[in-house]
Amino acid sequence: MSPEAGAELQGRWKIREPRDRLLHFDRRCFKAEELLLGELQSRMDVIPEVARLGGVELQRFVEGATLGELHPSGGAVPDEVLGQILDVFRALAGITSGQVHVERKCEHKDRAMEGDSAGFLERLVCFTEEKVYEANSADYGRLFADLRIEPDCFQYLRKHVAGLRERPFCLLHADLHRENLIIDEKRKLWVIDWELAMFGDPLYDLATHLYLMRYPENQERSLIERWRGTVDAVREGSSEGWREDLPKLLAYKRAQSLFTDVIRGTQSLPAGRRLDRRRLRAVTWKVWDVLRAAAGPLGLADPPGPLEIEAAVLRWWRRTRTDPVGAGGATGPG
Repeated sequence: MSPEAGAELQGRWKIREPRDRLLHFDRRCFKAEELLLGELQSRMDVIPEVARLGGVELQRFVEGATLGELHPSGGAVPDEVLGQILDVFRALAGITSGQVHVERKCEHKDRAMEGDSAGFLERLVCFTEEKVYEANSADYGRLFADLRIEPDCFQYLRKHVAGLRERPFCLLHADLHRENLIIDEKRKLWVIDWELAMFGDPLYDLATHLYLMRYPENQERSLIERWRGTVDAVREGSSEGWREDLPKLLAYKRAQSLFTDVIRGTQSLPAGRRLDRRRLRAVTWKVWDVLRAAAGPLGLADPPGPLEIEAAVLRWWRRTRTDPVGAGGATGPG
């Protein structure tokens, strides 16, 4: 990142506003994202330029559209774009912890030893258990119980994902999805939102990417094969044990998403005296979808159906809304 910039800044820039007040469902590793971006710009050409002007953090605005706007979730991605995504993985695979000198804020206990993929995943499970599930139990404990999500589900999850093979660690973006990938007017790919970046198991970055992208099945298989060749060419062993371990990492992502999507979904409901039935149903179906996906990894033998979920969400809304008047226009399941 350049020092205090002045009149030399040209073109369109956007202010990088801190988002500390947002609920954090993922662990943050680096103390200042802009410092990481400044250091990575000499290593990767996919990061929009960052600068500082009068104490304000700026990032160059990329003229273009998100990949999600051009090719929505579930649809295939053009091969020219897929090749650029693989180039991102190639660059990341070559960046190790000793090469990045940016202060970290994650605790030492959360930094697994080099190559300890099992320890790396255990710390992620601990974060989800302690910082997402337990930290929100005062507000969501009854809702989780109504959804038949019990505290011992994390012990089941640990058994489900145990036994990862060792792989050499590298820098991970950890949030490579269609809205964080920008395609400019020249069809060049840019990567934004590095706040979840960390050092760890490269296969985790692939699992997160696959989970968030929702590629068609044939394109997903092709990407996995190309990813293997790409990262192994940079650091031998980067895809070691992928066939057994990728399903485990995807299982963790499904389990993690259950807790985050339940909280985000219910928080999207209005706080006033009326609750739109269509919005309630939308949240219900979202929770049902993630609950079914996470049932296996979390050992949920008998997850509730849509009607039970809608009733549980409605009870949560009635308990927590700020307006003390009765349910007003809200309607129950049926």
